[in-house]
Amino acid sequence: MKTASTPGRGWLLRLVLTFSFAQAAVSMARPAVSYRALALGADETAIGVITGVYALLPLLVAVPLGRRTDHGRCTPLLAVGVALITGGCALSGVVASLPAMAAWSGVMGLGHLCFVIGAQSIVARRSAPEERDRNFGHFTIGASLGQLIGPAGAGLLISEHDGAMARTSATALLVSAAAAACACTALWRLEQRGAALPAARTDARRVPVLGILRTRGVGAGIFISLSVLSATDILTAYLPVVGEAHHIAPATIGLLLSLRAAATIACRLVMTPMLRLLGRTVLLTTTCAAAALLCAAIAVPLPVWALALVLAALGFCLGVGQPLSMTTVVQAAPDDARSTALALRLTGNRLGQVAAPAGAGLAAGIAGAAAPFVLLGVLLLGSAAVALRSPREAGRAPRGPGAPRKKQPPRAAEARPCCPEGRRSGRGS
Repeated sequence: MKTASTPGRGWLLRLVLTFSFAQAAVSMARPAVSYRALALGADETAIGVITGVYALLPLLVAVPLGRRTDHGRCTPLLAVGVALITGGCALSGVVASLPAMAAWSGVMGLGHLCFVIGAQSIVARRSAPEERDRNFGHFTIGASLGQLIGPAGAGLLISEHDGAMARTSATALLVSAAAAACACTALWRLEQRGAALPAARTDARRVPVLGILRTRGVGAGIFISLSVLSATDILTAYLPVVGEAHHIAPATIGLLLSLRAAATIACRLVMTPMLRLLGRTVLLTTTCAAAALLCAAIAVPLPVWALALVLAALGFCLGVGQPLSMTTVVQAAPDDARSTALALRLTGNRLGQVAAPAGAGLAAGIAGAAAPFVLLGVLLLGSAAVALRSPREAGRAPRGPGAPRKKQPPRAAEARPCCPEGRRSGRGS
């Protein structure tokens, strides 16, 4: 994948806008799918299967999509992703059987994966190395905005009064489909017009997946991303359980979760000055370690005002991990396999979305509702240790087995003189 820094950042603003629409649609649709499935008679096991299909189905195509994007344009993948999200949301609101809902939930997950791989690849391709931390930070603001708006929209639309859950959840799914369709309005000129595309070298040996994973920095970025995303997911799922145990009203819990999302957005707006002050390695290490302590603090009974402060600080710390893990993976990966490396990172995220809730549920069943937050603290401490050991400049990391080596320019001493005077004197100009 070739990198080109382009003047202006209108393309990044449009990409953030389209990502906000797509993420808001998915964030609204996922709880709406669960409510509609409950209205159709699903039990806890069926809800788990439907949720698992959303995360597991895309695992089968993540790496092939990354391979394709490494040697082609990214915008068509965004358009396909928007179409799949729109169709998955709309048809989930129309069908009346649980197997069909599971299938369309998987289509929605596949669309989200296509969109994110394409969007992240555009950021990597259009950003100079020194701009990637900033641009990935701004790009992920789109995800945070979607996560802030989507669940709130679902909560406003869905009602269980007088048996209206089936109808109102279907309405929420149709609205989420409309939101996804709005993403198409900002897909224009996200890639450079007339720019040379990476060559599709069918005769060249592709970089093996294991070679990418063994490259120093790639595994660290994947693990950090998995840990931070797992923390966000489990926090969303289990904070209501903690609130119920401590007699905190559901409306207050919703405001606390929105506060966490707002703090994440604030973090990403000030990412550049923090990087200048601390550097990527120190910033990743300190925020992961602080997030671990803050997660453990949630396990302790706290008044609402103290819990609000903890969640605001936690949201700020968790805002660092995702964009910087993208940069770590892109900088460390071989040049011809950056989209594949980003796809592997997303694969790790999906695995975390399946394994982390399962582990959290097991811990909660054994030790109570506070146990998942202690588990998250341990996971984030591990991320801090991994971040500390990751290469300080991922772009200079050694390549993994099978990775192509970059051609080095000839040394000045080895260059032949280009004029007779140079040959006689042996000195350059």
